Amino acid sequence: MTPPLAIRPMTRSEVDLLVDWAAREGWNPGRQDAELFWATDPKAFIAADLDGELIGGGAITAYGDTFGFMGFFILRPAFRGRGLGDALWHVRRERLIARLGPGATIGLDGVFAMQAYYAKGGFVFSHRDIRFRAEIPTRPAALAAGGEVVAPLADFPFAEVLAYDRTCFPAPRPSFLTGWIDQPEGLALGCRRDGRLAGYGVVRRCREGCKVGPLFADDAQVAEALYAGLAGFAAGGPLFLDVPENNVLGLELARRHAMVDVFGCARMYLGPLPALAHERVFGVTTFELG
Repeated sequence: MTPPLAIRPMTRSEVDLLVDWAAREGWNPGRQDAELFWATDPKAFIAADLDGELIGGGAITAYGDTFGFMGFFILRPAFRGRGLGDALWHVRRERLIARLGPGATIGLDGVFAMQAYYAKGGFVFSHRDIRFRAEIPTRPAALAAGGEVVAPLADFPFAEVLAYDRTCFPAPRPSFLTGWIDQPEGLALGCRRDGRLAGYGVVRRCREGCKVGPLFADDAQVAEALYAGLAGFAAGGPLFLDVPENNVLGLELARRHAMVDVFGCARMYLGPLPALAHERVFGVTTFELG
């Protein structure tokens, strides 16, 4: 018989190991992800030990007491197929429910093959998030901003950024955004229209190339202007963008820039579906923290 798993909080150094495992799985984490995710919610990271050996883990991030996100769920390959991942997943779900208030919502981005499994755990399908990839030349041609005014996001009041982000994300996340938009090896841009923030985007360096996330915008014109400013950051390598399939204009943006569909996840929720401005979400922030 397989001995029971020991479930415990993960240490900061173990989060680095979890990110390395994610890289081996092809998830292509950002270079600063471990530090930024830990700073957002150190209590989110759960470790699974078997006979004193770390064999898996995952994140159960709480954004206040109204919304949580399950991500970074990894079990080492040698320990799969024995029911250990199932045990770890259910413990994580119950612990996240306990961290949140009554009636809270929990989200996740799961690979398509696991959609039925998560449904058995009470999660309801919302939409697919499709990962697109583009090869950015060493000296990319300048992309037109279409007359929109794009500036460093630091030029905008943080309260305005936080308020805009809240229309696209199920809960306020000031701690996360503080580090995310000012991370090393990253670039954050905002678009100003009629004296107000009309969208923002972040691009960060990853193990391979760069990822844009989030890309939030009032409309396709603002999204195009922000993409134009962010794409140059990835010059000489691949650029990735995770587009919700329920934003048709986001899919059109990806295809207009010759981006190729390379991966995808099913966005699912346990509890009430969050009320979001889905038409503004041209690119999700991360598959790991929402």
